[in-house]
Amino acid sequence: MAAEEEGQGAPAPGNGGEDHLPSASIWPAGFAFGIALLLIGLVVAWPVAAIGGVFAVLFGLLWVRDVTSGYRGEAVPPRPAAAAAPVGAAIEEEEEEWEPERYPRSVFLERTTLGLGALIGGVVTAPVVGFAIAPAFVGQDDKDVDVGPFGNFPEGTYVVATFTSNEAEGQVSRQTVFVRNNGFVGGVPSFTILSNRCAHLGCPTQPNGPTDTKNPQTVETDSGEVTLIPSQPAGFGCPCHGGQYDNEGNRTAGPPVRALDRYQYKIVGGNLVLGDRYSVGAVVGEGASAKIRAYTRLDPGQHVDGPDAWMYPVSPRGT
Repeated sequence: MAAEEEGQGAPAPGNGGEDHLPSASIWPAGFAFGIALLLIGLVVAWPVAAIGGVFAVLFGLLWVRDVTSGYRGEAVPPRPAAAAAPVGAAIEEEEEEWEPERYPRSVFLERTTLGLGALIGGVVTAPVVGFAIAPAFVGQDDKDVDVGPFGNFPEGTYVVATFTSNEAEGQVSRQTVFVRNNGFVGGVPSFTILSNRCAHLGCPTQPNGPTDTKNPQTVETDSGEVTLIPSQPAGFGCPCHGGQYDNEGNRTAGPPVRALDRYQYKIVGGNLVLGDRYSVGAVVGEGASAKIRAYTRLDPGQHVDGPDAWMYPVSPRGT
């Protein structure tokens, strides 16, 4: 009976003689915060997602380290043998105390099942999340569009150019730009190329002035058919909600929150080729000498500068 009582009261090996549960920890909360920040970042901006990933990995490792601290604790010195105990019995008791702890089969199967479940969940979830989120970050750039020979754009005159930006989509992808040749600056041609999408809700703006719609010029280019119509605008106006812009695309009246977007361009083989579209806060000056406050392309209605711009997520299209 005495031996049984002694066995029942013996301390568990490796815990210093005290049974206790893991102490309270902030690591799970930090890990959850990192995961939440990661998910928000996938929608808002890649830098936010990266920060969330770092938080999740850091706090996750600290959490695992804290949970497994009991298995990595310092060795507890063996209990001193009783004075009257035989030498052989003391050695045997010491060897039993120092026997390494082993994982039972149930623990191994439990952790293996959890690991395989996590792996399968990740394999199943990743494609779904990818298809849901990737389109907001991939393929957002504009395709280069050839709008015809350089000579079709007289210096100092606006030309309304209409083209199909994506032949596979057909007429749905028809777009219009206002192109003005500013002449040469330092031997390099200068153009002002404005998008006709109103910066309020995206309605098509129109030139406020004579436009020769009866005699359009049609040009076949590598990008398809392009229609060119000369115009002499005194600014541009939106028929939907009354937005007004000057000849440089600056907002002058109405609800638009910024200037008209512009296009990058290049001259290839004597033809004018449109590149990526970008957003504009304001334009100071005119023509080739204009100073443009350029920003990443944003959707209509979004502010590009000032405190109001802080309320919108970072554009997935980059800078």
